[in-house]
Amino acid sequence: MTEDSRQLLVLLELRFNELMALCDAQKQKIQELEQALEVKETELNQAIEKIGVLNAKCNNLLTAQVISVEEGEMKNAKMRVSKLVREVEKCIALLNE
Repeated sequence: MTEDSRQLLVLLELRFNELMALCDAQKQKIQELEQALEVKETELNQAIEKIGVLNAKCNNLLTAQVISVEEGEMKNAKMRVSKLVREVEKCIALLNE
């Protein structure tokens, strides 16, 4: 092997080692990003669960509101019917005189 070949081989080996170190560094960064992604995925899933709970609570509140409005309308309708019944009874009483 000639001296030029040896020098070239040494340079190639140095460059190869540099590239391997870069590759290892990139692998480490990828692992860190994957771990960070897992943390964010967990946080996202927890947020989605909280949204589901809040959505259920909102639906319950809306249902309660609708029931409350319907009850209010029923009371109002009952009062109107009672008033009409009293008026009809007065008319009947006048007719019977």
